[in-house]
Parts: sequence; structure tokens; C-alpha cells
Amino acid sequence: MKLEITADLCDGLDLVFSALPHKASAEACIPLLEQNIKVVDISADFRLKQADVYTQWYGVEHPDPTYLEEAVYGLTELNRDAVSDARLVANPGCYPTSAILALTPAVQNGWIGGDIIVDSKSGVSGAGRSLSMTTHFSEVNENVMAYSVNGHRHLPEISQELDAVADQPVNLTFLTHLIPMTRGILSSCYAPLRPDIAQSAMYKDFYADNAFVQVTDTPPQTKQTLGNNYCLVHPVVDSRTNRLIVISCLDNLVKGAAGQAVQNMNLMCGFPEAMSLDALAVYP
Repeated sequence: MKLEITADLCDGLDLVFSALPHKASAEACIPLLEQNIKVVDISADFRLKQADVYTQWYGVEHPDPTYLEEAVYGLTELNRDAVSDARLVANPGCYPTSAILALTPAVQNGWIGGDIIVDSKSGVSGAGRSLSMTTHFSEVNENVMAYSVNGHRHLPEISQELDAVADQPVNLTFLTHLIPMTRGILSSCYAPLRPDIAQSAMYKDFYADNAFVQVTDTPPQTKQTLGNNYCLVHPVVDSRTNRLIVISCLDNLVKGAAGQAVQNMNLMCGFPEAMSLDALAVYP
């Protein structure tokens, strides 16, 4: 069923959040954009810049690829100015938010080289509300499982953004796991450290002016981000192997979805970036 956006629905609108499934979301957003209504799209429809890559990973043709170039990737901490001026923002995926925020300081400054491994674990709400065998209580409870081992659809999103930061292709392995909890993502990232780089404290300088990214002195836990819009990042250098290890965690429903969307909306509408994000209800 295609959602019809009529003129009377759009009257007086400044901005719309779209959280429809992929393809359906783009079909709903395009009429809004044609009426110059700002959009924050929470689906994956405008995250990938290449239509053929979108089709490869999502299995459908993009409804209108002409908007892909205009869309701003809405990871606020990295694209704040572009988000502020945007008409269309592609809200990042939950896994990509954790991985990109964990790795960008090191990738952008050339601190790491070679293969990068991102090992991520998510609570069950990351799968959405649709029923499946793997999300039944009896299947998830007291159980941990890897999934999408041959390639998770968030992989091209992470690669695209890290490639842009590095200004060259990044060799990335991304593996996901389902954890028996309702919400939360913990990502462990590993990469060989280039010579003469040994100060993980440089992360604090990189994120010094970003209220919702906190660089921690100890490994973060998912309960520390439950119901809030923070991404906690903990970098450490393994001197034995000369490898950078970065742990990041966030709430997949807040910083990984709705909270990030509100953060983007605030900038797009000229509001304080943190407005309404200081105290949030927790459900589910």
C-alpha cells in the first residue's frame, strides 16, 4: 500500500520525520520535498549515495535516485554544518552510528592502517517489531548468535562514510550479533596502529565540542546509555600488538534512531542542538 501525501496534509508543516520501511519511506518523502518541506528520513532510503549499491543491499530499485546526492548523512557530530543547511537528512543506522563515531578520529587522522574489524552486538529491538523465529523470547533468551555473517546491510553505509573520511577505500570487516536484551548496541573495533601513535587521549580533543559523544576512561556498558542520546567511546592502545581498540556503545532506539533524528531536526530548524534530549522516557 502506497502512502498518499496530499496538499491538505502538508499545510503548515515545517518538517516531517519518516520512519517507514525502505522504499516506502522514499515514496512518502519525495512529495514532501517537492513542496519544500524538510525531511528527516529514518529509513535507509537516502543514506547510500549510489543507487546500484542501495539496490544490491536492499533488494529494490530506488524510487528516485536524483535525491541521493542532495541528502545529507545525518551523523550530526561529523556533518553539523551540512545538517543545519539541509532540506533532506538521512538519519544514520544504529550500527553505523556506533562504528563511525568509534573510528572516525583514528581514520581521519591516519592513526590506523590495514584491516579494520568491527564486532557489534545489539539488543532485540534493533530488529524492529516484525515477528521472526530469531526474535521469539524462547529463541533469544539465554542465547547469543551471530547473524548476517556474509554481509550486513549496514556494511556499505559504514564503508561509505569511513571511505569519505579517509579519502580512500577502507578495508572493513563488520560482524553483528544478537544479544538477549531489549535495547543497546556495543561495538568493539580493532585496527593496526601506525608507528609513533600511542595517545588514545587524542579522542577527547576530537570530540571536545560534542555534547552527545563522551570519551570514557573505562570500557562503557550498554546500561549507561539506556534511554539517552549519548554515544560512549573508549579508545585504548594494545601495546603488545600495536593495535588500537575502540569500544563504543549507545541506545539503538535513541542515539541510533529517534534521538539522532531529533538532534538533526533541532539543527535544521535553528533550535539548540540538545533541546528536548536531556531527559527521555524509556519504552520499551
